[in-house]
Amino acid sequence: MKKIVLTGGGTAGHVMPNLALLPELNRQGYQLFYIGSHNGIEAELAAKVGISYYSIATGKLRRYLSLKNLTDPFRVIKGLWEAIRIIKELKPDVVFSKGGFVSVPVTIGAWINRVPVILHESDLTPGLANRLALPFASLVCATFPDTMKHLPSTKSVLTGNPIRAELLQGSREAGLKLCGFSNDKPVLAVLGGSLGSVVINKTVRSVLPELLKNFQIVHICGKGNIDNSLDVDGYQQFEFVNEELAHLLAAADVCLSRAGANFIFELLALRKPSLLIPLSKNASRGDQILNAQSFAKQGFSMLLPEEELTAEKLLEQITDLYNNREQFIKAMADSELQNATKTIVDLINKFCNK
Repeated sequence: MKKIVLTGGGTAGHVMPNLALLPELNRQGYQLFYIGSHNGIEAELAAKVGISYYSIATGKLRRYLSLKNLTDPFRVIKGLWEAIRIIKELKPDVVFSKGGFVSVPVTIGAWINRVPVILHESDLTPGLANRLALPFASLVCATFPDTMKHLPSTKSVLTGNPIRAELLQGSREAGLKLCGFSNDKPVLAVLGGSLGSVVINKTVRSVLPELLKNFQIVHICGKGNIDNSLDVDGYQQFEFVNEELAHLLAAADVCLSRAGANFIFELLALRKPSLLIPLSKNASRGDQILNAQSFAKQGFSMLLPEEELTAEKLLEQITDLYNNREQFIKAMADSELQNATKTIVDLINKFCNK
């Protein structure tokens, strides 16, 4: 039986693409293992799908002054020895890594054990963990065409991003029923990321009466962010959704969203026109800005920088998005970067067969 170790952690973005590969890997008869951190979100997500999970010590390389910068290098060294031992014990045919700092010792541990490693980079520019792991990897998969110029041409391939199969099976009727919406008015889905977005929530709610003239609105606003004073027809709030997301997206005609790579590629696969408001550089390394710029350049979405966000501009952009939705849908339909699952699993098979 073919064996594969999946790794990646720290955020859901470093885990969900791994989980998106599971149905196809299971179908092809792989024995699956996951190496992650002791307390990361990856442990919880792996447990939900029943993957054998191994944890190692991890540390983070910070770009700012912190006392943990003195202790974390020792945790990284410990994690490396643990990864070497686990991989030697499991004897996988290949390791697939989605990044995050837990992936660095796993990649090096696989290289020491002469196990090929395939990296996957979701964002337009490689994150620090993948840059550190790249010399020890056999191949790196890129999500965006523009990413290829940041990678060595001898071991990089453009694949796109794997999509969770369940998101492609949503029902518009079920989504409308979940919200209590009718079928005779377009639906705007507002999504601010897994934790919600204060600035998006506040701006949308400031123009809610105007938006409700033309749209029904489903608002996934983040834990603790529901405003019970806004109990009006055509506006449905959720703190967080899981299985319901596929149905809510199926019901949506257009979306307002942050610009995390995994989610915007899911919007691409679903052909949902979107207005992207990426995290500002004050709150991130700027990867969402680059992601959104790439999607806007390819004609998949519109871009509204957070620094330029006003109530008036939000209304204007959402109206323009809806009125021109067909041109965005056509651009997405013509894209070759729909769902990378088959492409990536084919690459995994190639390395296993070696």
